[in-house]
Amino acid sequence: MKSDYRSVAYHAPKLEPVEASGTKKYPVAPYVVLALALIGMADAFYDSYMIYTRQLLWCPPPIGGCNIVANSPYAYIVDVPLGYFGFVYYLYMFVFAALLAFDPFSRGLRWGTLLYAAIGVSFSIYFMYVQFTFIHAFCIYCLISAVLTLLLLVAALWHVKTTPKAVIPTTKMKAHDPARSVTVGISGMRA
Repeated sequence: MKSDYRSVAYHAPKLEPVEASGTKKYPVAPYVVLALALIGMADAFYDSYMIYTRQLLWCPPPIGGCNIVANSPYAYIVDVPLGYFGFVYYLYMFVFAALLAFDPFSRGLRWGTLLYAAIGVSFSIYFMYVQFTFIHAFCIYCLISAVLTLLLLVAALWHVKTTPKAVIPTTKMKAHDPARSVTVGISGMRA
């Protein structure tokens, strides 16, 4: 005889993609965050690599302040270049986005990504303030990073606002049906 009991995973709710105009559509924001984080990682890696190898950064002609900013005492926290922290920030944002791509309805991931992006924007605002106020020069790579961080915040906010809460359907437990139970062992005993 076959048992009617199913595994817990069978009863787990299946999350469906977001319904939009009658078609099933997955949220786009996690993929936007993935792309922005990859660009940010490339930007921070270039900056970090050039500082690590003690080479001059390439700056477009109208700007020219990249090396002034990179060699200032404000470009380091505890003797670690800010580019390293930037790379770690974008790597974490990439991981958040990858996890969101697999589970776009996760409340913790959505709010964690938004919070982390907001922290990144706060640091970018501070670093831009330092460049314009104390260093009196600015770096194109820092500006690119600031714009990317702001776009990451916008994408994270967009995802939180447009992705509905995951609706977990309630499953009703069936009452015990003695007619369907299996007889095991001694006659008259039911399992």
